[in-house]
Amino acid sequence: QEEKKQLTLKVEELERKLESTSAQNIEFLQVIAKREESIHQCQLRLEEKSRECSSLARQLEMAIEDAKRQVEQSRERAVSRERAAQSKVLDLETQLSRNKTELNQLHRSKEDAERRYESRLQDLRDRLEQSESTNRSMQNYVHFLKSSYDNVF
Repeated sequence: QEEKKQLTLKVEELERKLESTSAQNIEFLQVIAKREESIHQCQLRLEEKSRECSSLARQLEMAIEDAKRQVEQSRERAVSRERAAQSKVLDLETQLSRNKTELNQLHRSKEDAERRYESRLQDLRDRLEQSESTNRSMQNYVHFLKSSYDNVF
């Protein structure tokens, strides 16, 4: 009986240990279930973040491509404007050269006209002086004739 009592005590002790272990097992299973749920939630969030990252990466690539395209278009417009400006500068330089040539020709024409005018003016002065001299001579002759006729009559 003593042995039976000891065995009974051992069995009871083992049953308590079994219950305790079962309770711990249940707690561990609950902890494991919570952790698995947490892991599952984390995996879902990770997948969602991965999709977001992929979407953002595509958007970034599209934005970079768009920016490159805009930069290229801006560069092409700038080159086009520069060419147009250079062409305009060349046209203006050509026009300036033509205008300078024309101005020089006009200066020469003016100087020639002034020389001709001065020459013509001098000729007219000389002729006027000659005419006045002839006029005086004729007046003197007329006066001489009058005096002569007066003396004769």
